[in-house]
Amino acid sequence: MFIIPGYLISLLTFPGVIIHEWSHKKFCEWTRVRVEKVVYYRFSFSGKPAGYVIHEEPKKYTQTFWISVGPLVINSLASIVLTIFASFFSSESIIWIFLMWVGVSAGVNAFPSNHDMKNIWETSKKEIKTSGNILHYLAFIFVAVMWIANALRFFWFDFLYAFLLVGVGSSIASYLFGL
Repeated sequence: MFIIPGYLISLLTFPGVIIHEWSHKKFCEWTRVRVEKVVYYRFSFSGKPAGYVIHEEPKKYTQTFWISVGPLVINSLASIVLTIFASFFSSESIIWIFLMWVGVSAGVNAFPSNHDMKNIWETSKKEIKTSGNILHYLAFIFVAVMWIANALRFFWFDFLYAFLLVGVGSSIASYLFGL
C-alpha cells in the first residue's frame, strides 16, 4: 500500500480544510452558538488538527448535530458545485484545474471528525434519557457510519468519496447543460 503522510495530504488539500472549518463556523452562526476561536488552516507535522473551531457549549441537540455535520453538507455540496462549474471549461484550462483541485479537496475533507461524532453520540445518549425520538436513535447509526468512514481514510476512502462527488457533479452538468 502506498502511504502518504497526513501532513502532506493536509497541505495538498488545504482548501478543503478551510471549507470544512468555515462550515463549522457557519453552522455555529446559523444555530446561534457563539464562536470563540477559529483556525481555518495550520500546517503541522505533529498530527494536530489542520484547523478547528472553538465555540460555546450548544444548548440544543439540533445545534450539536448541525454544527458537527456541517462540513459533510457544505463540503459535499461545494465539491459537486465546483465540478459543475469546472465542466464549463476545457480540462486543459488552468481554471478547470483550479476548480477541480478545490472541488476534490472539499470532498476529501467532507467527513466530520471523530470528535464531532463523539459530540453527537454523547448528546444523543442524553436526549434519549429525557425526550428522545427516532432521530436520536438514527443518529447512532449515522455516527457509526462516519466512524467507519474515518477509519477507512487509511485506505483512501475519503478520496473515493471525493471522486464520487465529482462524478455526481459531472453527471449533473451533463444532464442539465449537455457538457
